[in-house]
Amino acid sequence: MSTEYAPRGLVGVLTPQANTTVEPEFALLCPPGYALLNARMCSGKPTIVARLLDYLAGLDGAAAQFANAPLGAIAFACTGASYFAGPAEEDAIVARMEAATGHPVVTAARAVRDALDVLGARRIGLVSPYPADLTEAARGYWTARGFEVAAVAGATLQEGAFHPIYAMAADTAEQALAGLPEGLDAVVMLGTGMPTLRPILACPRIGGAPVLSCMLALAWRSIAAVDGRAPETTDLLRWVDGAHWGPRYRALQQALAA
Repeated sequence: MSTEYAPRGLVGVLTPQANTTVEPEFALLCPPGYALLNARMCSGKPTIVARLLDYLAGLDGAAAQFANAPLGAIAFACTGASYFAGPAEEDAIVARMEAATGHPVVTAARAVRDALDVLGARRIGLVSPYPADLTEAARGYWTARGFEVAAVAGATLQEGAFHPIYAMAADTAEQALAGLPEGLDAVVMLGTGMPTLRPILACPRIGGAPVLSCMLALAWRSIAAVDGRAPETTDLLRWVDGAHWGPRYRALQQALAA
């Protein structure tokens, strides 16, 4: 079943409560004919780790916000929760949610894994907007998934803002990206809250290594899930190069500068 603005498919996106990046980037990344329906994951826990794990624990309730909307897939737009839960728990939660909802469930972390797998990438570099403990959890997660984390570049947090990551500007991520060496198989810009589309358009390769972000991988993998297609390398590289979303992003920036 299609809707007026999503004749090719609708993705239900689960977004952390204060995240200001997921919906705009997902909307820009969606190819024509696809759209997103967003729901917020909320937690009153006092620490970042507790909130992230709370999002995973409350997935059933969060997904219930979609009611009977004709979704083609559900996207979990939060990587930090996967890092602290670990691959085994993440995989078990996805299997349970797919059985309960009847929809493919795509987590941002597993989408990145799929992207790295179709690229044949094993030696990776990370751009992290996280504090040290979350960066180390991310490193451990990717190592557990079978990847070698060969380099990590930190992006400067926006201290004193409403949120240190969500308030970051794209040029902060761009500067961090420039700090990574060549000789990698792929680069991953971590987090769904750090703006990454401008840096990817400006630098889609570092020494031949494709530059991915968690949001780009999540949108790419979710659309493939809606279509019932397996992940494919050529398709992914078109996304990295901004084949369908790049002109839309540039038009937006031109309009904002006018």
